[in-house]
Amino acid sequence: MAKVPAAAVAASGLIGGYGVARWTRKRPLGGAVLAVAGAAAARQWRERAGGKAAAALSVAYVAAFAGSHPLAKKVGAWPAVFGVAGAVALASWAVADRHA
Repeated sequence: MAKVPAAAVAASGLIGGYGVARWTRKRPLGGAVLAVAGAAAARQWRERAGGKAAAALSVAYVAAFAGSHPLAKKVGAWPAVFGVAGAVALASWAVADRHA
């Protein structure tokens, strides 16, 4: 069975985490979605590209989450989330998924 690309897992975690937090009004639940997807993506990054790449992509994932908050004040919440999710997905694809 083919694996879901890590880029899709990471982007889904950022988008899904925000969506769950917004629609349920329970931020911890959205955080759980974000964390589970981030851990799954990190595992794939480690398997496909090694520990250093996984660490760098994990930092990018957390930075994207944090950076989406100030960005949302400038462009709106959903555009900010989609923008950072796209950036993380592109980085993931370039580092880990492109050759998998």
